[in-house]
Parts: sequence; C-alpha cells; structure tokens
Amino acid sequence: MIDMTSTVLQVGTGVVVIVIVWIAALVAGTILLRADGSAKLGVIPATLLALTITLVLVFFPRSPETPLPFKEMEIVDTFFIGRYVLLAVVGTVFLVAFFMLLPLHFLEPVHAKALRTY
Repeated sequence: MIDMTSTVLQVGTGVVVIVIVWIAALVAGTILLRADGSAKLGVIPATLLALTITLVLVFFPRSPETPLPFKEMEIVDTFFIGRYVLLAVVGTVFLVAFFMLLPLHFLEPVHAKALRTY
C-alpha cells in the first residue's frame, strides 16, 4: 500500500513547494516591477532565489531514487485523459484571460505633466 500522507492533491510535497515558491516569486516580481527607482532590480534576486530553490529540490530529492527490494502495489491512473483535458481547458482559459488583460496594460493612460506658467 502506498503511503498517501506525504502527498497533496496526489503530488509530492516537493512539487507543492516549488509551485508556492514560483507563485511567491511572481507576486514579488510584480510588486517590485511597480516600484520606483532601483527597487525594480529586486526582481533579479527574487527570480534567482526561486530558481535556486527549484534546482535544489529537483537535484537533491529527499527520497531515494533506487527502487525498494519488494514489489509495491501498482496504482493505475484511471482519470489520465480527463486530467489532461482539464489541464488543457485551464491552460486555454489562462491564455485567453492573459491576452484579454494584455491590452489593458499597454493602453494604460500616461498623463502629461503640467507646464509651469509664470
């Protein structure tokens, strides 16, 4: 029997940690890009930190990669096609929403500064 206590949404905790790290990096990057001056350069360390955490979690896994000496029960994913259809729908909705919001970013008004009158 597979121990399901170390999984979240049927993926390992490492995958969840990587997703949370990249979401936090995207939020921090968005906030830092809105800042004034040299604070915009804070996006670079935030991205490098997220990349470093991701590489450490990928290249130094907690569990061993060698199989155990006994045969474990094989789990068959019966919702394989449905999961990929759901992933395709979510990806399509994300891309549509992104490209609908993109013109709002480019069409943001830039107000002219008033001239000084003496």
